[in-house]
Amino acid sequence: MTTGSTWQPGLIVLFGSGETSSSGRRIYDWLFAQMTEPIRVAVLETPAGFQPNSAYVAEEVAQFLRVRLQNYHPEVTVVPARKRGTPYSPNIPEIIAPMLQANVIFLGPGSPTYAVRQLRDSLAWYTLIARHRLGAAIVLSSAATIAVGAYALPVYEIYKVGTELHWVPGLDFLGAFGLSLVLVPHWDNREGGATLDTSRCFMGQERFERLLALLPRGVTVLGIDEHTALVLDLDAGHCRVMGRGSVTCIRADDVVTFTASDLIPLSALGDFRMPSLHTGIPEHVWHNVEMAAQQAPETPTPPEEVLRLVETREAARARRDWREADALRERVAALGWYIQDTKEGPRLIPPTVQR
Repeated sequence: MTTGSTWQPGLIVLFGSGETSSSGRRIYDWLFAQMTEPIRVAVLETPAGFQPNSAYVAEEVAQFLRVRLQNYHPEVTVVPARKRGTPYSPNIPEIIAPMLQANVIFLGPGSPTYAVRQLRDSLAWYTLIARHRLGAAIVLSSAATIAVGAYALPVYEIYKVGTELHWVPGLDFLGAFGLSLVLVPHWDNREGGATLDTSRCFMGQERFERLLALLPRGVTVLGIDEHTALVLDLDAGHCRVMGRGSVTCIRADDVVTFTASDLIPLSALGDFRMPSLHTGIPEHVWHNVEMAAQQAPETPTPPEEVLRLVETREAARARRDWREADALRERVAALGWYIQDTKEGPRLIPPTVQR
């Protein structure tokens, strides 16, 4: 909320992994307890939007929140903002509409570099920033945690494809707050066993040391253990570790380990400052976000053809035929309507005059 020149950004939860585990549930429980109901969660498909089963990936998170956090009665909507230039573009207002009312926005697994390419300067990204500035909590895990840093680690390109070690410019979510951060989840990963060091998000210690040397001066690296989260309270000016593990902070030549017993001032991560409320956000996005809660436009009645397609799609979802469900969603979109999947069932968003 804003009061005159005073405003309070939402909490930021950075998962190292375990966003749908029992340890993750406890972190959501703590987060939701800080909030006033109704809790409205928007789960963005974007980081996994290149995968044929991105709807399934996002729905798994959505269903976890609905079932495991049911005491808070969260209203969870999957936002299929998958790829620019398609009916599921993060630049289409109808697609990202649930974000306007959300007080929790989640992005998770997928590809960090894909998420950066699809979200940079998009309507979805600017809307996320605006909602956060106005109090919405932002929850990030895995690929999304990497993508929002000042520089993003191209995990797949290095670990799977074998490209040369490098970084790519990230979305720099916290740059406006004076924090130049590189975020590395899966810091203590041990999947490689005794024969392959997969710590440091599958890079291994030796390879990660070389990656560190490629970063510019002034960047702080935060390595977040698995089943662990770093929670940033920008309004209070501090952060804390939650979950099973710890967070490793590499700043200049100093390496510090933060544990769950620590309350860490944000100044320990960089030159923390609060920006002005509107910094870096286009005026039309602010207008849309601020007007969303005030306007309740008349909703036109969907045509019979659209209603039949929605009914057929629900049957496909019931038998977990995600490919058919996606095809039916596209047919509905071709008729100018967009489907939001909510706890209460599908909701049809009518076409707008301008996009």
